[in-house]
Amino acid sequence: MADITKDLTAGTVGGAAQLIVGHPFDTIKVKLQSQPAPLPGQPPKYAGAMDAVKQTIAAEGPRGLYKGMGAPLATVAAFNALLFTVRGQMEALLRSEPGATLTVNQQVICGAGAGVAVSFLACPTELIKCRLQAQSALASSATSSSAVKYGGPVDVAKHVMREAGLRGLFKGLVPTLAREVPGNAAMFGVYEALKQKLAGGTDTSKLGRGSLVVAGGLAGATFWMSVYPTDVVKSVIQIDDYKSPKYSGSINAFRKILTSEGITGLYRGFGPAMARSVPANAACFLAYEITRSSLG
Repeated sequence: MADITKDLTAGTVGGAAQLIVGHPFDTIKVKLQSQPAPLPGQPPKYAGAMDAVKQTIAAEGPRGLYKGMGAPLATVAAFNALLFTVRGQMEALLRSEPGATLTVNQQVICGAGAGVAVSFLACPTELIKCRLQAQSALASSATSSSAVKYGGPVDVAKHVMREAGLRGLFKGLVPTLAREVPGNAAMFGVYEALKQKLAGGTDTSKLGRGSLVVAGGLAGATFWMSVYPTDVVKSVIQIDDYKSPKYSGSINAFRKILTSEGITGLYRGFGPAMARSVPANAACFLAYEITRSSLG
């Protein structure tokens, strides 16, 4: 039981560190992903990541970069607590004896299992977050129905529940699973492989903070590099209208984006996502490891 408590505590601290460092990047990523396709001959709303940052700060001040942070702040700690706890329990199941170091392949399995568990928490949270982050980009598009102005996370949840019931909050669960399962398998596998490489063997307990930052940052980058198009599909489905949806499902959204914008459409917002993933995950893993070791 003590291990569960340690993983819960350390995961919570790691999640908070990740959010504070990474949320502004995430806001820009979602704005770029969700901006409406421009009319023929018209430029897109945002020319790129820096333009989105400038427009957001001009319109809403620096606080605009932290829009939608309420829902993830309440749950990102829970999300990471669940992620690291499920991973810790799976590690315990796969260990041949207490204290044994797991192989990289075993860490991949632990990451995949943790990914399944967190998908059910990530889906409604991200739906609320994406709708809040995307509303300014959507407000300028023609459909007034999608230009609902939300008062905050709870207001989004109420709107969604009124329109589609509880099931509405789990819109985009399939692409969420398709992102979290392979993404976390890759991330935890790479994290363990890098730690062992930097330690020059399987005993990684003596690694310094610099090494943990490098391993955590690169592991986070691996997550996004392996699943980014899935995240774009998830975002467009989650901000889609419930009454008259533009997309009938994940495959349909994937095809439509590919047809209208080509492969680049599936990588909208990739720059800010990668710029965020390295420092945010470095902060998360470092905070997790320091907290975990300080708890003994």
